[in-house]
Amino acid sequence: MDKTPHSVGAAHDHLPGAHHCLQSPLPGMPEWSSCIYPGNRQPQTDFFRKTIDELSRDLIYLIFYFQGEPFINPNFLEMVAYARKNGLYTITSTNGHFLDDESAKETVESGLDRLIISVDGTTQETYEQYRKEGDLETVLQGARHVVKWKKALNSATPHIVFQFLVVRPNEHQIPEIYRLAEEIGVDEVKLKTAQVYDFERGNPLIPTDLKYSRYLPQHDGSWRTRHTLANHCWKLWHACEITWDGMVVPCCFDKDATHPLGDLKHHSFRKIWQGKEYQQFRTQILKGRDQIDICTNCTEGCKVWG
Repeated sequence: MDKTPHSVGAAHDHLPGAHHCLQSPLPGMPEWSSCIYPGNRQPQTDFFRKTIDELSRDLIYLIFYFQGEPFINPNFLEMVAYARKNGLYTITSTNGHFLDDESAKETVESGLDRLIISVDGTTQETYEQYRKEGDLETVLQGARHVVKWKKALNSATPHIVFQFLVVRPNEHQIPEIYRLAEEIGVDEVKLKTAQVYDFERGNPLIPTDLKYSRYLPQHDGSWRTRHTLANHCWKLWHACEITWDGMVVPCCFDKDATHPLGDLKHHSFRKIWQGKEYQQFRTQILKGRDQIDICTNCTEGCKVWG
């Protein structure tokens, strides 16, 4: 199957498994308010299949997360299997609290290519500072279940990643997350730098080891992003986000879908991608990215991975 991106649209899309959040971040971190849209908040299977049927010829891979926990959607793994049937590389990210033995087996059987599990601390005390009401042992046991079923089903997928969001309360545990991953049989550890709000005056979440920080201190005591805010963004020409209810938004930094560019319930993706709203937003990026609210704390041009 030809997977060369065509001019019609994105090389990859983000489609959420659900728009519910079950854990709250630390103060100063993004609140993910888009996780609490009223209504069903889960993409319906028929709408999902219709969207995939329209887009699969132009997509390379599909990311199943956007401000929510995919595994609380009872149809999530069915959606993954349908995307894989259409030749798409599939990725999801989870807080790891729903990977019981049965779900882990079904995850492997779905054909999911990449599974990112958020593990933001190696002790319960540290972990729950960020993952409020989360249980670290449940997450680690979920990873063990997936590793077990990969072996039992002789499957190379999913590629399992422990994602460790580095903030000041957990940065001392970086060596331990590598040890845990090796002990369990996880394929990879990714250290991710954190986006924080109100960084200009400093923030207690910014790591002391600045190689894990998106922000740098200045001589006058203020802080700035470590990258310059250039007037370009590759995502506007290569990817987009699709919310649970079919709204197309520019990227994952539009956490509340405040910049809708079209509605798939009423228009084809081709029409939206090449439409007036999208072209205007692209032009705005090229003229002054610093004038767009969602762009001012964006990672475009920034080192995201430690």
